Amino acid sequence: MAVLRTRRVLRPAGFDELGLRRALADRMLPFLVAAMSFLAALTMAGWVGAASLARHWQQGAGSALTVQVPQPQEPAAQGGGSRLARVVGLLSGTPGIVEVRPLDDEELADLLRPWLGSGAERLALPLPAVIAVRLADPELRLDGLAGRLGTAAPGTLVESHGVWIGRLAKLARSLQACAGLALLVVAGVAASVIAVATRAGLAARREAIEIVHGLGASDGYIAARFAGRATLLAATGGAAGAVAALPVLLALGSLAAPFGAVQPGFDSPGGVLAALPAALWLTLPGLPVVSAVIGCLTAQGTVRSWLRRLP
Repeated sequence: MAVLRTRRVLRPAGFDELGLRRALADRMLPFLVAAMSFLAALTMAGWVGAASLARHWQQGAGSALTVQVPQPQEPAAQGGGSRLARVVGLLSGTPGIVEVRPLDDEELADLLRPWLGSGAERLALPLPAVIAVRLADPELRLDGLAGRLGTAAPGTLVESHGVWIGRLAKLARSLQACAGLALLVVAGVAASVIAVATRAGLAARREAIEIVHGLGASDGYIAARFAGRATLLAATGGAAGAVAALPVLLALGSLAAPFGAVQPGFDSPGGVLAALPAALWLTLPGLPVVSAVIGCLTAQGTVRSWLRRLP
């Protein structure tokens, strides 16, 4: 007990024998790490958003077919009724098709209006009937469907959205790859900033470090002291960056909501918070932790490398 009391007298709690509070300032380093954390949050939002939109498109447009039936009111080549009725009947009886809906004249006019103008519905054009088809599974293969429809109503066209969905999926993967590369760059810049700040602190406290080192302090002890200070500052900056990015992410989430599967109810409690995907809510709290780990490892490596070069 006497030895413990002696140690407490010689080194009071919170005593900063290396002067780290002056060596590693509590303003500039957290600010720079906060900026890196802010950029990392936006990059992760791009990653999650690209994956979410691609998944929504694959589940939506990827499970849809468009069938065009020219001269829909003419008699069908096979079976009774009109060509349109025959095609609708074949589609409804096909396993794996959960919805068959012919578009009405107003919907067809809405489709043509961007190309033909507001007077598209008044044009005397022999328009084909358009049928929207919904599949139970986007991966469902309907081999022979186009042939059966063509036999019953020659000239019927079946258009799958798989080509466009494939291109959108490639675009989403490319965006995710860019986001991953950007995260690596942000992490590298943050590590460089911490390393530069640590070297500056070592240079500023060189005499004190040499004295403590000469009195028997190990490299591990000195490195741990610097790493503890850098970890605290980096975690503070990471938390500040995550908090600063939250309003921006909420605004972006509300803008992207119409393109997603879930529409947030902004009039309901917590509706604004629902604009962000759950993956972002899970990753945002990890920014201070990752910042702290980068700060600790970078400071440890920088201090140990610097101490090895001491005479």
